[in-house]
Amino acid sequence: MNQGTRYLLKQDKQGMIWDLLLYVPTVSALLGIAANAWFGENPNLAYLLVFLGSFFLIAGANRILKTRLMLLPSSPVAINASKLQATLELRNGQRVELLKDIKLYKDYSGRSFGLTGLNSTGQRLQFVFHKGQFALERDYQGLQNIYKPS
Repeated sequence: MNQGTRYLLKQDKQGMIWDLLLYVPTVSALLGIAANAWFGENPNLAYLLVFLGSFFLIAGANRILKTRLMLLPSSPVAINASKLQATLELRNGQRVELLKDIKLYKDYSGRSFGLTGLNSTGQRLQFVFHKGQFALERDYQGLQNIYKPS
């Protein structure tokens, strides 16, 4: 295994609060408007709004439980990063190695990024990391610098 820099991740509780402030009102509004449409003149609109509310509920729960609080078994809890590969340790004890075609995708705000790559079987995997998951700002920047395009 190629030696690299190890980054331990922590729960991002401040980011979780922001996500709750985003998703709870959105889901509540969609489901409330859907209930109003169901008993009003347009019950067909209710189906669309319930679908959208359910989608945002699942997406928000996954984002909070997997990336912010790292409670799901498939959540990364540590990263060992080198220029040639990335090894992610998951909460369930498994190790996932990204061996080829490793790319980093930053968001516009600079508060999170996605890391993608191919594992040993050729399956493309993607992981999202937030700034609040890193103990220090330099760790957050250091991981991004390893996979910066040459």
